[in-house]
Amino acid sequence: MMTQPDALIARFLQKDAMSFEKIYELYSESLFGVINSILHDKELSEEVLQDTFIKIWNNSDRYNPKKGRFFTWMLNIARNSAIDKTRSKAFKNQRKNHTAEYFVDILEARGSFNTSVDAIGIQKFVDVLEPLCKKIIHFLFFKGYTQKETAEELEIPLGTVKTRNRICIKKLRDIVGVE
Repeated sequence: MMTQPDALIARFLQKDAMSFEKIYELYSESLFGVINSILHDKELSEEVLQDTFIKIWNNSDRYNPKKGRFFTWMLNIARNSAIDKTRSKAFKNQRKNHTAEYFVDILEARGSFNTSVDAIGIQKFVDVLEPLCKKIIHFLFFKGYTQKETAEELEIPLGTVKTRNRICIKKLRDIVGVE
């Protein structure tokens, strides 16, 4: 028996426009939260959110339910889109001359792990992880850091970050109940 969310996703995958609108309505706020936690710019985050949903629509045939949940798939597209934007030349040039207020926001955001995690509703799952897992997940998935940047920030070897990332994601999957 197909559940209501499964039926919605099935219709979306068949390119049903009404299901796309419903999915946007259900998930746009959460995806925006993740994007904005990486970009720290509301207007730019809204632009990337729109691009994200276009990618989700255009690449719907690439979603494989055997590899994970639909929301996780969308979340990865949103996160990767935001990270791609931060690595673009235009974004870097735009960031060269910022006001002091922007930097204060960044410093405050570095401590806002709970806010970032709440944006996608997994705080209760991340809370049970050990502190190093929380930090690694925070930097890699919510801040958009590379593994190398995470290693530098945490002052631990790159190999340790890579290994711990795999272990932490496995633990998180076990907690959430995703294979």
